Parts: sequence; C-alpha cells; structure tokens
Amino acid sequence: MTRQLHDEFTKAYLEELLKPFGLVETGYPLISERREIDLIFTPNSENQTNLNSLGLLQNLAKTSCLIEPFHNPCTEREIRSCLAKLYSIHEHILRTKKQEKVLLSTIKFPFLWILTPTCSQRILNNFGAKLVEKGEEGIYFFPDFFCGAIIVIHQLPVNNNTLWLRILGRGKTQKIAIEELVALPIEDSLKTNLLELLANWRKNLELRDNKNKNDQEVIMNLSPAYLQDREQWLLEGKLEGKLEGKLEGKLEGIIEGEFKAKRELIENLLKVRFQNLDQELKAIIPLMLQLPTEDLTRLLITLSREELLTKFRDDLN
Repeated sequence: MTRQLHDEFTKAYLEELLKPFGLVETGYPLISERREIDLIFTPNSENQTNLNSLGLLQNLAKTSCLIEPFHNPCTEREIRSCLAKLYSIHEHILRTKKQEKVLLSTIKFPFLWILTPTCSQRILNNFGAKLVEKGEEGIYFFPDFFCGAIIVIHQLPVNNNTLWLRILGRGKTQKIAIEELVALPIEDSLKTNLLELLANWRKNLELRDNKNKNDQEVIMNLSPAYLQDREQWLLEGKLEGKLEGKLEGKLEGIIEGEFKAKRELIENLLKVRFQNLDQELKAIIPLMLQLPTEDLTRLLITLSREELLTKFRDDLN
C-alpha cells in the first residue's frame, strides 16, 4: 500500500511539473504484456522557453522519455524490467514508422530515466552506469545503446537546480527539499499545486491502518507542506469571503476551523513522534497554537519530548 500511494503521488507530481511543456501519459499500457510504464513524456516543441523553471528536470524533458520513479532503492530485477519496457516501446515505434515508410535514421526513440533514492555501486557497475565527466553528481548513464540513465536522488547536490527531484527522495533528503519548497515565494507558479499534492499524499498516509516506520517518516517529512497547504486554503477562504462581501459571517468560522486544523495536526505529530499523547503533552498544546506555523513545525520536528516540555513549562508556570 505504501508503494501504491507513493506511485500515485509521484505520477501526479511529475505530471503537474511536466504538463505545461508537452504530452504526459501515465500508466501507459504495454500491449504485448500486462505491464505499465509509470510515465511517458513527449515534449511540446512550441513550449520549451520556460523549461528552466524545472531545474535539472529540464534535462529529462528536452526529449521524449520514459520516467520510472522508485520509492525504495531499485533492484537489479526492477532495472531490467524498466529496460524491457523501454525496448518494447522502441519496437512499437519502429514497427509504426516502418509502416509509414519513415527512414530508420530519422527516428528518435525515447530515453529511459530511472529515479531511485539510493543505488549500490555494485548495481551501477554491473549495468555499466557511469557519471558523465563534468556532469551533474548523482546521474549515471548506461552505455549509449542502452538509451537510459539512473538518477540517484540522495547523491544530487542540494541546490535550487535539483529541488524538484529531491522531493521524490526519502528521509533527510526529502525533508530538506520539502522545507525548501515551503520557503519558496508564495507567487511561485508551481508551489501551490505541488503543496496540495504533497498534503493529499500525507492525508492518505494518515488514513492508513497499521502504519509502518517508513509511513511515519514520510508523514513527518510532509508535515510542513501540509501546514502550508492548510494556511493557503484558509487564506483563499478569507479572500473569497471579502470578495463576496460576507467577511463578517465567515471570519468566525474560518478562525475556528484554522485552530481546529492546527490542533489536530499538532496532536497527530506528537502521536507519531512519541507514540503517545499524555497529559503533560496535552497541557502545552494551547501554547503551541499561539506560535507561527513555521516556528511550530520546526519545534515539533526537531525537539525531543523533554525539550518540548521544558520550553513550554515556564509559560505554564
């Protein structure tokens, strides 16, 4: 279930980033086999001027490609499966172009990009995947005729150029990337939509029974995005109320809803971190509600139980 939720989120996330620049097809069926390609992207030649907004992702979007993202480190078998999908597509294109009497030398076949949080050096070596000289750290290309590459997300340098890909990582890599996303200017065109996708992913994970350690880690990583998404929704609700001339009647409900959502989030985060919400922790929640969201998120993620209690006990006394 964890992998299924990650796959659904990843497809929606990459589609949101890439759809302004071309045709995105998710869950593409392979006719000859009961398998699907996670995502196929075909660039729109008329809309390539703003590709810089994608950072490193623009390198993937310059040509037709298959994108296969993995939440867990990809295995040898999974890499072979990705390559098999790629060559099935190549064969399909070749047959179609032959029927159309297109010269073989003019056919442009799609490239395969495998996204994985980590990958062992043994696997990279055995597939002949190597860093390109002076290339971006973390990108390993197969030999030319393979038509593919592996992007090891946790090896990517931490900068704006790699942000959109690092969000698909795990653990600390993902946590840092999401904090960077939340810190982007509010007018950033991608920020709002991506925050909504991340917040929905977190809510779906929260609804799961028997959450494992990985689920809890992802929930914690996604918490800043969830908080920001809720604030954005509340802001939009306030603006809507102003525009409709019904501000006075709506403000009370909005404020009440804001505190309720914030309290629920604090309680959930405390339960996830400390496996229990005892009376001591419950007593400091009203004080937490008074903090700005950014400060509150940082404290909830970084401080231990005793550090939280120590920080707020003075205010209680």
